[in-house]
Amino acid sequence: MTTPLTLTPDRSPQGTARLAVSGEIDMSNAGRLAEALDSGSGPLIVDLTGVEYLDSAGLSVLFAHAERLELIVPPLLGPLLSVSGLADLVTVHGLETNQPPRC
Repeated sequence: MTTPLTLTPDRSPQGTARLAVSGEIDMSNAGRLAEALDSGSGPLIVDLTGVEYLDSAGLSVLFAHAERLELIVPPLLGPLLSVSGLADLVTVHGLETNQPPRC
């Protein structure tokens, strides 16, 4: 059974491609996230503030695209991205900092 996942592409006010993700990212639907990230090129802001769960399959997809990503995450995901090392490869904006994306 596939876990519910919603992917909503749009653009930031500065014109950078943006993908809002909500639901749970796990091995049942990580392929959909990979397809969405593969479908474009150039910088991409991925808004994970609506993500309630992220497993290793989802992390693998994000690592595979790290060179072009900038992430917006809820406080729940911040420690996971730090421990995994992904936060060392991409710019991560947490909700508590209120920092806008660079792109």
